[in-house]
Amino acid sequence: MSILIVACGEVPQAEIDQANVVINETKAAGAEIYAQEEYIALEDSMKSIIEQVEVQKTKFFGKYDEVKLQLASLQQQASEVKTLALARKEELKQQIEANLAEVKELLAANKQLIGEAPTGKEGTAALQAITGELSAIETSVNSTSDLIAAEEYGKSADQLNAAKEKALAINTELQEVISKYKANTKGRKG
Repeated sequence: MSILIVACGEVPQAEIDQANVVINETKAAGAEIYAQEEYIALEDSMKSIIEQVEVQKTKFFGKYDEVKLQLASLQQQASEVKTLALARKEELKQQIEANLAEVKELLAANKQLIGEAPTGKEGTAALQAITGELSAIETSVNSTSDLIAAEEYGKSADQLNAAKEKALAINTELQEVISKYKANTKGRKG
């Protein structure tokens, strides 16, 4: 009888420790960033389980069967959150790589457009300014590679999006200038 009482009243510390290990692995996989809501829910569940353990500790005959079931469920949930985080992280990485290729294409197109752009009184100074902006964008794009290598996908995505916006704005500006120049040139010839 005393063995039964001890078995029922024993805190499932091994299960709690294992759940904490799994949660830490989930965090290390990036769940805190890439599956934030799910990770917060996971932590909240663990806090709730710990609170239940504390309540059972105050009782003379603590019952931990329900806690053990919840801990097993929590470990499964943590595994799912970890898988989700890794999938989202990989998806973001692929999106960043696609954006990187797109920005590099825009830079190449912009350099070509600079060669087609008209020069004149103000044109040369404007083209020099644009060339400087393109150099700054290139530097930003090159530093993105370091962020990607460090798996700082959030920062690299933000940096690439800013570079892409600038490159698109320059592209639009150059195309408009070249288009106007060609229209004025045709008008003079006609």
